[in-house]
Amino acid sequence: MVCNIKIFGYKGLLLPKQVKAILFVLIVSCGVKAQDKPLEFPFRVGEVVKYNAYYNWQFVWFYAGTAEFYVTDTVFNGVPSFHFKSIGSSHSSYDWFFKVRERFESVAQKENLAPLWFLRDSYEGGYKAFNRYSFSYSTSKLVIDSYTSNRPFTQKTFNLDKRIFDVLTAIYYCRTIDFSRLRRGDRVPLAMAVDDGVYDLYIRYLGTENIKHRNGGVFDTYKFSVKLVEGTIFKGGEDMVVWVSRDEKRVPIAVEAKILIGSVKAYLLEYRVN
Repeated sequence: MVCNIKIFGYKGLLLPKQVKAILFVLIVSCGVKAQDKPLEFPFRVGEVVKYNAYYNWQFVWFYAGTAEFYVTDTVFNGVPSFHFKSIGSSHSSYDWFFKVRERFESVAQKENLAPLWFLRDSYEGGYKAFNRYSFSYSTSKLVIDSYTSNRPFTQKTFNLDKRIFDVLTAIYYCRTIDFSRLRRGDRVPLAMAVDDGVYDLYIRYLGTENIKHRNGGVFDTYKFSVKLVEGTIFKGGEDMVVWVSRDEKRVPIAVEAKILIGSVKAYLLEYRVN
């Protein structure tokens, strides 16, 4: 049986008490035929989505932390834009084991979600990372300023000869995909800026599935895996699976990912539009 519950005026999303966010890498491409039609945004200004995460180590699950995503309005260099923001942190009782504090911000054109500016400021278990991306479509250049605990400040320039997403814009762009037009096993490619580089990544559509939430509810979802870049948390490869609501909002309901030590599951905690 599929739950059909109305929360904050939204039919189909349950308000549990648990979920986290390693949702920083849900991705899609603007180059896919299924996306040739004008974008229809399933989100809007004022949307707030929150998650709790659980960490698995030696078959034991621990409440690990939280993440929150916000959509607001802005004007960037005269261009009407969305301002996306995400903040994440580990639970204070587990900071001794692997402390995480993350802030991501992105500005994207309202017309087509083309990213204009991005900022990442992260602390992950003693590892620090800072990224700032500036997208110039008049010069077709992407400038990346970055540094980490392992390397000093660098500035790199890439050609914008194709659509390149930052991690936050990719999350929201992912929700615009019409999954009903994909076949099981189809890949959706995209170019994405991660840290100080640009990578050709993809998601793989895995079909539909009714999944059981940690709180006992059941959701009708689209399911896909995500190609990740190896780093301080992720192993890399197709080691993340995402379930999004099978409706017009396509909100991520659950995420499961293998990390360098153990694995993480995330569940939707709260959805609302202010």
